[in-house]
Amino acid sequence: MLLKYEQIHDLIKKNKFSLLFSSKQEQDNWFKEIKEKIVYQSLLLEIKDDATKLLETPLQELTFYEFTIFRETGSRLAYERSYFAKRRRLNTFALMTLIEPDEPIYLKELHEAIWSICNEYTWCLPAHLKNSPEMDTKLNEQFQHLEDPFYTIDLFAAETAFTLSEILKLTEHIIDPLIQKRVVNEVFRRVLVPFQKQSFDWETSTHNWSAVCAGAIGSAALHLIKDDKQLASILEKVLKAISYYLKGFNNDGACMEGYGYWQYGFGFFVYFADLLKKKTSGEMNLFHIQKVHQIALFQQKCFIYKNQVVNFSDSTERGAIFLGLSHYLKTIFPDMEAPEVELRSSYCEDHCSRWAPAFRNLLWLDDKISGNPWRNETYYLKDSQWFISRHDGYVFACKGGHNDEPHNHNDIGHFILQAKGESFLMDLGSGMYCEDYFNKKRYTFLCNGSQGHSVPVINNQFQAEGYAHKATIIDYSSQAEDLIEMDLKKAYNMKSLQHLVRKFQWQKSHTPELVLFDTFHFTENPTSIVERFITPVMKVIEDSTGVILEGAEKIKVHFDREQLELIIRKNEFINHFGKREELYQLDFSVKKPSKLTSVEFRFRFM
Repeated sequence: MLLKYEQIHDLIKKNKFSLLFSSKQEQDNWFKEIKEKIVYQSLLLEIKDDATKLLETPLQELTFYEFTIFRETGSRLAYERSYFAKRRRLNTFALMTLIEPDEPIYLKELHEAIWSICNEYTWCLPAHLKNSPEMDTKLNEQFQHLEDPFYTIDLFAAETAFTLSEILKLTEHIIDPLIQKRVVNEVFRRVLVPFQKQSFDWETSTHNWSAVCAGAIGSAALHLIKDDKQLASILEKVLKAISYYLKGFNNDGACMEGYGYWQYGFGFFVYFADLLKKKTSGEMNLFHIQKVHQIALFQQKCFIYKNQVVNFSDSTERGAIFLGLSHYLKTIFPDMEAPEVELRSSYCEDHCSRWAPAFRNLLWLDDKISGNPWRNETYYLKDSQWFISRHDGYVFACKGGHNDEPHNHNDIGHFILQAKGESFLMDLGSGMYCEDYFNKKRYTFLCNGSQGHSVPVINNQFQAEGYAHKATIIDYSSQAEDLIEMDLKKAYNMKSLQHLVRKFQWQKSHTPELVLFDTFHFTENPTSIVERFITPVMKVIEDSTGVILEGAEKIKVHFDREQLELIIRKNEFINHFGKREELYQLDFSVKKPSKLTSVEFRFRFM
């Protein structure tokens, strides 16, 4: 919905009320009422417990040493841990001030958290400040003129502006006037004015950055800016950035960055769209865009068992659901599946401690919506080339796509196989973010390169990165048996490889079975073909017809021992949370590779 300034200006004049509650009385009544409703009790208790713990822990300022660690070593964890801990204090004491307004200690701690955040050198993360004015050590006259500030705006600077502006609106009847002044000044100085006077790369990005940054800035502007002309000017720019975010999705709505980034980027799109809809009395309704409907349905497609997700790209294996967001979307899109209440994200589960979802998990929680387990269903996301099938607790998922997707992994032809929540063929998901993770060394990380995925290694070569390296879908059908066939030849930089046809047959009657056929065509004899499968560390039993992987469940991988030699290697990687995680690489080496080589595997649950 790309509207011009004049159109936006005409529409935003319609609503002069608060965008969250129509009055202070309505707000007070709502917070009183939720304390009496059963559906809120677990979440309210989690917030109260967190507040109790935080009252025993003094507020920790961000230090210069922590700030410069990334500059010196490329490590992000230390500073970000302290940064997000302070945001947690802000969220918790803001919520407790609203839930228990008669307890002055919460307001005191809220004042201190806001004051501390307003004193920070920057609201950005050091990892996002490379080559920025903030890191330029030369004296710069630009910083001596606050009327023309040059500030970097990253995800977290924008989020902080949104957070402070919304907390201010909810608590302005009790917040100290000096704190109020400070919040408004800092949000304008650090975010709203720079956004009006500068251009940022993320404004034309087709991934989560454009949604989060623009959505957060637009939300802060809606809360704080009273001048209709200034607000219309900012919203025009925000909506343009939002349009780029939507361009990043195919028509099937798949978030190729992974579920966590759906929740993050699309979440901030929804938070902004809701406020904008209210500000314009429903006349600017971003939810009327058809692609937005399909994006909303991605959540129910990517969950495979309880809280486990298809974790292609930079995604963790488990996804905690923002139940407030899910309930809100359910009211807009009736075909949205409401998840089970048991799958909701706990209050402290978001390690980035984001205010917008934390508050809306309360505000949008709907006691009239009852969730259900994920249904047996098969999805083929044609544009993005993702296939996902759930059948009585058994799961098969695979992907084609290309190797230049947002948060890309070189994983064309990769697949996941599960039984009742236990992974047998797995995706490693996202690794620990650091400087090298996002530069030219990205694909040396096991979880990012094809060496860490269940795809062939040919002539000791892995898949290559870039959009030109992609799959071609040959066939797809879905009935009692699902079939998907794709050519992976373009995934490899190899002139002699004419075709690499990978065919999956997912047989769903009774206990499901997966059959995998790989057919290689070369113009000259290859030196080596290795079929690599990535599995968790578990008990492995070999026999004459295959290998059994045993955990709580069992699966047997049938293969031809006369054709293939199996070597099992233990490996490890550092996961997204900085912890070492072990895995097995099952390497099936073709003993006599030739110009035409066909390999078959049968995966049978026992």
